[in-house]
Amino acid sequence: MDRKQQQAEEARPCGLLKPTALGKIPGRFHVHQEALPHLPVPPLQQTLDRYLLALQPIISEEELNHTQGLVAEFCKPGGVGERLQKGLERRAKKTENWLSDWWLKTAYLEYRLPVVVHSSPALVLPKQDFLDRQGQLRFAAKLIEGILDFKSMIDNETLPVEYMGGKPLCMNQYYHILSSCRIPGPKRDSIVSYAKGKSQSRHITVVHNFQFFELDVYNSDGSPLTTDQIFVQLEKIWNTSLQTNKEPIGILTTNHRNSWAKAYNNLLKDNTNKESVRAIEKSICTICLDAPMPRVSDDTYKSSVAAQMLHGGGSRLNSGNRWFDKTIQFIIAEDGSFGLVYEHAPAEGPPIVALLDHIVEYTKKPKLLKSPTTPLPMPKKLRFNITPEIKNDIEKAKQDLNMLVEDLDIKVLVFHQFGKDFPKSEKISPDAFIQLALQLAYYRMYGHSCATYESASLRMFRLGRTDTIRSTSVASLKFVQSMDSPDKSDQEKANLLRRAIQAHREYTDMAVRGNAIDRHLLGLKLQAIEDLVSIPELFMDTAYAIAMHFNLSTSQVPAKTDCVMCFGPVVPDGYGICYNPMDEHINFAISAFNSCADTNAARMAHYLEKALLDMRVLLQSAPRSKL
Repeated sequence: MDRKQQQAEEARPCGLLKPTALGKIPGRFHVHQEALPHLPVPPLQQTLDRYLLALQPIISEEELNHTQGLVAEFCKPGGVGERLQKGLERRAKKTENWLSDWWLKTAYLEYRLPVVVHSSPALVLPKQDFLDRQGQLRFAAKLIEGILDFKSMIDNETLPVEYMGGKPLCMNQYYHILSSCRIPGPKRDSIVSYAKGKSQSRHITVVHNFQFFELDVYNSDGSPLTTDQIFVQLEKIWNTSLQTNKEPIGILTTNHRNSWAKAYNNLLKDNTNKESVRAIEKSICTICLDAPMPRVSDDTYKSSVAAQMLHGGGSRLNSGNRWFDKTIQFIIAEDGSFGLVYEHAPAEGPPIVALLDHIVEYTKKPKLLKSPTTPLPMPKKLRFNITPEIKNDIEKAKQDLNMLVEDLDIKVLVFHQFGKDFPKSEKISPDAFIQLALQLAYYRMYGHSCATYESASLRMFRLGRTDTIRSTSVASLKFVQSMDSPDKSDQEKANLLRRAIQAHREYTDMAVRGNAIDRHLLGLKLQAIEDLVSIPELFMDTAYAIAMHFNLSTSQVPAKTDCVMCFGPVVPDGYGICYNPMDEHINFAISAFNSCADTNAARMAHYLEKALLDMRVLLQSAPRSKL
């Protein structure tokens, strides 16, 4: 490209991944990875200044004064901050990525709450029209063929490299989403991968009526089975698992991680069980053939599917038809409900969505291959010997899960009035526009702003995962305070909105370039723990606790497919909000907990819809002025 084009490419807002704008260049994995820059350790003073700025809209002046004193103490020349910063810089020199191991452990593997709802996101996909049971199995067979097609790109390292703002991205996560599984441990879990080498996975796990099967998906010559062959195998599975009186062994994976670790060791004492569990862990992925969902009205259908995908609906419905430690589980119900749930430790949303977009496109293709007629062996049923102790563990897991299912309040909102086309027509980033609408909705509901988390991709760096875009800013607070104020003109309000949007873009650009504050602060804290020094006062401060209590946990996960990702709140009195802005509508999934009297997903959806519409009216009534 010429210089002008290059400048235009570089000037594009460097926001979250836009799948439609990704460059497609087949590249060899290791050569590509080696060329990526290392994640920087931001300058200490810069992070501390930005931390104080981020606190301003969410804490009192008194608290801020107190924290300013702690910051001054922390960054004294020759003081504790400088020592920890030097430790981090040394770590950065010795490792591929100073953050990635720490992040994997603290954010995921040492997290002890159940992965269900609390950690594993789900994806709600368009409903399929199955005329009969064969329709469900035919669709599942085509889906499996699509997964294997994507897997061949991973295996051959021909996966096209993705770009963001003209910069190549780390592709490492793609190599961990198939053939991997989480293993519970008493204090920390681990991840096993069978993607490479002699023990490479050759089968997928299929679950039907709580019964697990090992389905080989390759012929003896190494070629993948065709859709027709897979369909025949799925029919065999279906016909040998018609009874529904089986113990839902998979429900054990929904438990608190320490309880599950104990039950897991118990389960594996028996060799038959051990072989069955290993077969699940080694599989490429899991396909869950679910019973139909309970009938609901059309307007609550998508919200019910979101709950089904996140937790399976409880022990009486489909929650036993899962192995939640498996990295990816595709869920296809008899009634056409369709989606997936994934274990979050190996990857973020965008690689999962890229896999999904590929598969959805693949399932639309006409059949080309004529299937071989050689008969295939019966898929292996995975057997479990249930001792009274294991039965007891299952009962306990059922009770705990059913309480969690009752507690989750989830609402899928399809906002039809406009999509990303409107903010784009105003030369505004759709993501920043939506984030400001969330700020306005929250402020109108509660009369104050809160700590807000939006995930930003660090994949410009080798082994990069995420950092936090703090969407609540001094500028966003000024805007939301002005919005319903009679003293301000529309022009003033619109200027404040545009300023707040600009502040969000600047924070986003800073975050994707490795200069946000959250992971740096975490690194300094973990460095103190590693150095066996006492944890600095700065991290024991009330302000730090408030800053880390994200009442709004949000993520933009764009996709070509008309779908929406969903996840649970990260605090008991918070919301989990995920969105996929399409051209002419926006898909939102909003979650909260029923056990918190102050939060309500439907109410948030109502205020969010109003905020989006009011912001559009405001921008249309007040043309852009020079800021």
